Amino acid sequence: MSDGRIIKPDRDFTKEVEKEVPEAQELAKTDVPAAIEKLLALEKLSRQASDLASTTQLLLAIVAICRGANDWRLLNEQVLQLSKKHGQLRQAITKMVQVVMGLLKETPDLDTKLSVIEMLRTVTEGKLFVEVERARVTRMLSDIKRSQNDMKGAAEVLCELQVETFGSMERREKTEFILEQVSLSIRSGEWGQAAVLSRKISPKYFALKGPMAQLENELKERRARVEKGEAVSAPDDVTDLKLRFYSQRIRLALHENKYLEAAKHYHEMLNTPSVRIDDDVLRDTLQHMIYYVILAPYDNEQSHLLHLFYQDIKHSWVPLEARLLKLFTMTELIQWPDIESQYGPHLCSGEVFDSSVGTPDIGGGGTATPTVKINSGPIVMDKMTPDELAILKVQQHRWQDLRKRVIEHNVRVIAQYYTRIRLTRLAFLLGLGADESEKYLSALVTAGTVYARIDRPAGIVNFSSPSKPDDVLNGWRTNMKSLLGLLERIDHLITKEEMMGALEKAK
Repeated sequence: MSDGRIIKPDRDFTKEVEKEVPEAQELAKTDVPAAIEKLLALEKLSRQASDLASTTQLLLAIVAICRGANDWRLLNEQVLQLSKKHGQLRQAITKMVQVVMGLLKETPDLDTKLSVIEMLRTVTEGKLFVEVERARVTRMLSDIKRSQNDMKGAAEVLCELQVETFGSMERREKTEFILEQVSLSIRSGEWGQAAVLSRKISPKYFALKGPMAQLENELKERRARVEKGEAVSAPDDVTDLKLRFYSQRIRLALHENKYLEAAKHYHEMLNTPSVRIDDDVLRDTLQHMIYYVILAPYDNEQSHLLHLFYQDIKHSWVPLEARLLKLFTMTELIQWPDIESQYGPHLCSGEVFDSSVGTPDIGGGGTATPTVKINSGPIVMDKMTPDELAILKVQQHRWQDLRKRVIEHNVRVIAQYYTRIRLTRLAFLLGLGADESEKYLSALVTAGTVYARIDRPAGIVNFSSPSKPDDVLNGWRTNMKSLLGLLERIDHLITKEEMMGALEKAK
């Protein structure tokens, strides 16, 4: 096979081709094999002479004859043989493959289409100069398997492509391929593979190309012109890919209960002009961003994002969520019954939370009425599908996580105001029993969020941590430095008084 370099042909077969091709096409009406043999003989001469134009024309003529005869089996055989010819020109193979790909939409049935696709995959296997064509054909095969509900097969076929290494493929098309690979991996249950594939896309690719206000105005003007029926050129942006990318990242994060990651992804989606100018989408994005940053376990990053979101969001868009977010930014106790009564109905009306089954009763230790609801209204559990049950379980788990975050917030607040507190008083402030209070306190101590020691016989919790030797020495050094400074100032004042006294005597 030729190495792909443009070589000056030893001989020009243009005249022979112009003469032989029409004759072969006429002969194909009565004898297709003879017509192909006639062209193959000339193809060999032009190929050996490195006449790219003539060779390409002959290959396409053979493909056209097979298609004209409606003999797809013969077409597959001829394309395979022509691609394996010794010294076959790469550009000619590429053009032939592209033409055959265009014929796929003309196949009479699915089996024929699959046979042509498999033939093209065989021809393009291991050839870098047709890697893009192989990727596109493979995606067609994956789409067929997906339409047959064979998600695992579709994922296996498409994920074998390493499109990020394809130098001849445009970046947008690469991104679309990887997003499709991630989508199929998720739908087939391969969450680990989906996470690995998702990391192949750099978020920098979706960076805004200008100020947000300017981009919003341009998008509004573009939509207004489209509504008026004016011709508008397609914008050179990747907004659709960005939203799809972060939607997939959110699904991956929530699958592992990584609430903080989900909140950050929603925040990235918020920095998109198409989201900001759509009131419903903007409100939904803000709500989910607030929900998940609240659900995230406490650490420095979570605390920073909590205050950042509260300062940045427009409170009038999501007033109830803004008030809930404010509660977690203040060093005040939050009463869980108040959260249930004031915010519970609104929170559970969406797709994130559900408190209808198995929610602990803080006051008495019972459970809520066993009715089931998934967004649209009550559902009988006996008639729920496995997917609906799984969604319900996740929503209830998040509701319990919200209750847990409220309790953890209260423990941190108590640790700031108390150095020592009785366990019964701690349980009263948290609205829990003594055992459950100790469980949450122990979890926070283990995580390093607060320092506490429990004296069980005395029933006292001590929040004051003992000083380390280095801290004691540093404190002593600071005190000594302050003491020496005071002594120096006293000495200065005494000297000043003596001098003033000497001046008075002199007068």
